[in-house]
Amino acid sequence: MTAATGPTITVISFGYLHGAPPADAHLTIDLRHHFRAPHISPELRYMTAHDAPVRAAVMNTPGIKQLLAATAAAVDGFLAGPSSTSLTIADGCAGGRHRAATFALALQAVLTGDVAGAAELGVADLAQRYASRSLTVDLVHRDLAKAVVDR
Repeated sequence: MTAATGPTITVISFGYLHGAPPADAHLTIDLRHHFRAPHISPELRYMTAHDAPVRAAVMNTPGIKQLLAATAAAVDGFLAGPSSTSLTIADGCAGGRHRAATFALALQAVLTGDVAGAAELGVADLAQRYASRSLTVDLVHRDLAKAVVDR
């Protein structure tokens, strides 16, 4: 495998209940109001995006794959600019453990062209579009390890 070259993309997942979105983000995606929270399911509440049932619940939510494709297209737009040296994408949900973290994992898999990883999330076709690129995508889960917020 060759080393990635070109701009570095940082994807940050976070929870609005743990603080404001990252101030340096070029694009912030708010997943709170349009996508069902796995938190409301008692069996998923204490799990995180590291758990397959949470990833399945998030990625099977109507509209999430379309938003992922639109976000990847927005990244293309930013990278087409004349001074695209780095880009920060932040995506947030209420607590940062379920929707935001899963969306960030999927976005990283897509943008790095990780077809196998994206296949586990149901978006292999989208990742295939990026398979020939050499993008560096750093993933930061700001609030994933924090305690579940009672709400």
